Amino acid sequence: MKFMLMICGDENLPGSDIPVEPWVEEMTARGIRLQGNRLRPSVDAATVRVRDSGAVVTDGPFAETKEQMGGFDLIECADLAEAIEVASKHPVARVGAIEVRPFWDD
Repeated sequence: MKFMLMICGDENLPGSDIPVEPWVEEMTARGIRLQGNRLRPSVDAATVRVRDSGAVVTDGPFAETKEQMGGFDLIECADLAEAIEVASKHPVARVGAIEVRPFWDD
């Protein structure tokens, strides 16, 4: 099964730039991590909504919250239990949160 790990944390806290290379190397070597990347800060984001009058574009993230999505990883695991185990090893899980979400089956 494929899962999206949404890496979330507070961009304004010290330590938000935690080195994740050892985790990336381990999960890639295990054949679990398929791809991933960091995202630019939420101040560089735009949110688009289409309403009756057309597109409404708002600067910034989609929700008012302290934690923002700072990156993602696409992984492939046998089941949700394994995906949770993989997410629990991610360094950002110690200071932020990792949302683990399965993809719909093809």
